[in-house]
Amino acid sequence: MAETSRGKLGIVVGGGPAPGINGVISSVTIEAINQGLEVVGVRDGFKNLVQGDTSHVRPLTIPDVAPFYQKGGSMLGTSRTNPAKDPKHMANVIDGLNKLGVKYLVTIGGDDTAFSGSQVYATAKGAIKVAHVPKTIDNDLPLPPGIPTFGFETARHYGVQLARNIHEDAKTTTRWYLIISMGRAAGHLALGIGKASAATLTIIAEELANRDVSLELICDIIMGSMIKRKAAQGKDYGLVVMAEGLMEEIGEDRLKEIMTKHPGKFGNIELDAFGHLRLGEIEFGRMVRTTLAERLKAVGLKFDMVDKDLGYELRCADPIPFDAEYTRNLGYGAVKYLLSPEAEKNGVVITFVGGSMVPCPFQDMIDPKTKKMRPRLVEVTGENYEVARRYMIRLERADFEDPHKLEKLAAVVKLTPAQFRERFEYVVK
Repeated sequence: MAETSRGKLGIVVGGGPAPGINGVISSVTIEAINQGLEVVGVRDGFKNLVQGDTSHVRPLTIPDVAPFYQKGGSMLGTSRTNPAKDPKHMANVIDGLNKLGVKYLVTIGGDDTAFSGSQVYATAKGAIKVAHVPKTIDNDLPLPPGIPTFGFETARHYGVQLARNIHEDAKTTTRWYLIISMGRAAGHLALGIGKASAATLTIIAEELANRDVSLELICDIIMGSMIKRKAAQGKDYGLVVMAEGLMEEIGEDRLKEIMTKHPGKFGNIELDAFGHLRLGEIEFGRMVRTTLAERLKAVGLKFDMVDKDLGYELRCADPIPFDAEYTRNLGYGAVKYLLSPEAEKNGVVITFVGGSMVPCPFQDMIDPKTKKMRPRLVEVTGENYEVARRYMIRLERADFEDPHKLEKLAAVVKLTPAQFRERFEYVVK
């Protein structure tokens, strides 16, 4: 091992867990030590540093990190503490890192942690060089086209396994399962799980852009799928996957109105340190199931339904080989960049394209107005989404244009074709 004479590198993890965090920590530590740096891991993100507390920092060695390379979770923990909200907190972070002798910083996290890292670089005026390794199971960060965020492929892999099991349970017990998938800003995870598990229906926020999205609309889309499945296949079961971002499309005001009418029934509205609605505190699946049951009853239908949230089970899974390899690239790339002359000029987000590292300057990745990365949405006009839609069972415009199809659908709910059109055609407009 080389002598530790080139300075000290710190590692901070922020945001929610994602499979592969330990892979980044491990690869950063090994490469940094091999390049003659000392490495320290900061426990629980910026949580303690913002208070001026540097006692929750540990030196990292190769024997410390090597056993965790293929393990889920984060050996350094994580937190959602945002040091950029308060200048005093940011000053404490800079002072703490200076006291620790940290000249290089690797931040691991999503868009909020990226912004925090960018502000460390800016506030320290480049004296602390920063490389951010982007992670989220939501896959919603604006990386180059076709490049996933680490953790996404593992989360989708295990999410699909669970969804397939649930789909089989639905068939065995004659039930409809309503799965809520993590993905607040984009529907990549929900669509990836739904498509690969052959879910009956997947609903993401992007498909409802420019529409007045309500809980009733979402329930009617699901109801249309139930009616069509029964009419076309005679089946009273199915699997629906919904992105949690649908809640943000419904909006905080409407959610508050629903929850005020049913106090405590669907959880509580809370905000996190970044001002985000804590979607995990709202029992959206239960909200959909309850409302859907009422709307089904109004048209004379009843299906057994079970709702399930899917996300926390996926965040700390051991990374699949794709993410294990990917995080080794990212960790190595972060150290290589920090030791390069370019690190004097910019703090960056580390990405890999075609096997080569592509460092993206913070100013090119973060919107100065929102102080976040611009979210990468599902492209609903592309063939990837088109394929997903073709294999769903849901009401489409063609169902209302074909008199025979329309008659069969209307018969399920004992309505005339005209009545069915009046009641349900709006969901496809």
